[in-house]
Amino acid sequence: MTVQVSAAAARRIALGAQGFRDPRPRGRVDRRHLRRAMGRTQLLQLDSVPVVMRTQYMPAFSRLGPYDPALHDRIAYADDEWLEAWCHEASLVPMDDEPLLRWSKARARDGETWGHLAKFAASDPAYVEEVLAQVRERPLAPGELREPRRQEGEWWGDRSHGAVALDWLFRVGEVGIRRRPGFVKEFDLLERVVPDPVRSRPTPSEEDAHRELLMRAAASHGIAAAPDLVDYHRLPKVPAKARLAELVEDGRLIEAEVEGWNRPALLHPEAARPRTIDACTLLSPFDPVVWFRERASRLFGFDYRIEIYTPAAKRVYGYYVLPFLLGDELVGRVDLKTDRVDGVLRVKAAYAEEGRDPGAVAEALRGALDDLARFVGVDEWIVDGHKGDVTPRLR
Repeated sequence: MTVQVSAAAARRIALGAQGFRDPRPRGRVDRRHLRRAMGRTQLLQLDSVPVVMRTQYMPAFSRLGPYDPALHDRIAYADDEWLEAWCHEASLVPMDDEPLLRWSKARARDGETWGHLAKFAASDPAYVEEVLAQVRERPLAPGELREPRRQEGEWWGDRSHGAVALDWLFRVGEVGIRRRPGFVKEFDLLERVVPDPVRSRPTPSEEDAHRELLMRAAASHGIAAAPDLVDYHRLPKVPAKARLAELVEDGRLIEAEVEGWNRPALLHPEAARPRTIDACTLLSPFDPVVWFRERASRLFGFDYRIEIYTPAAKRVYGYYVLPFLLGDELVGRVDLKTDRVDGVLRVKAAYAEEGRDPGAVAEALRGALDDLARFVGVDEWIVDGHKGDVTPRLR
């Protein structure tokens, strides 16, 4: 039987699954809270652009409020509770999930993916082996290789051959990544990054791994269309579609119809159905709530793109725009920049979504900006632009 779900209920189910129904900590955010947030999202996308804050820190902030990012790094890279992996994109995942990702490394080794890296490795296998030998000696950054072989043109832009070799070794599971201050990659043997109890676990078949990853994506979505689930861990589309059909047939996922959706939906049997979502926060452009733009449009009527690479004259909303979540709806978007020299969070532009009262959006947004300024470690936020219908009301 197909379950009928209203559009509003679908939003609340989705946000509840992402952790927005959990109460914010009353005191200091600690390890338990960060682990809980990771348990809801399952993974955290990494990105090197720190316009406001490095994006891996933002999902926990959006769900928990301000916290110490250094604690996040200790959990991930000092205590090795989380693992850097190529999953949705470059991401952090729980260390226990390492066996579920071995299939992707096997595909890379077999030449089914990352063909440009495989071609590079095949062109000079002796050099790749030498790079691996140096990592066996000690963890290192690409620039610390004895012969990094700086580029002189055609191959990989400004990356050295050594950096490309390390990238290949990472894709095939020979090395892992930790991070040094400044978000610098440090490569080490995977066997020294992944604890023995995890490495010794049997490798699931690709089919079983895909089923489990799809179920985890379903738990993090609550309710979703098939493409949402496939995109979450970036599974190959054709086999993933077959696995979803099996999960429905086995009763592990429930077929549903959501009001206003142009696609069939799948409901996780254990998804909570909150009556309300009491959110008031800004989201990273790479938050799981919005990172799959088709889902953001379907779920919230929110059409979104990142305009970093759009020429300034052609940008619609701004360089680095964060969606504003209020209750169970995305009601606005704000172009922001952290200015650490002057110690302020600069509001370059702020917009209400169509049909929203700009004054009401501005009133709610003030508190979210207060939280974000405290989180990124500056003294205050200031209005530093004129574009947008919310901007003058923030003044």
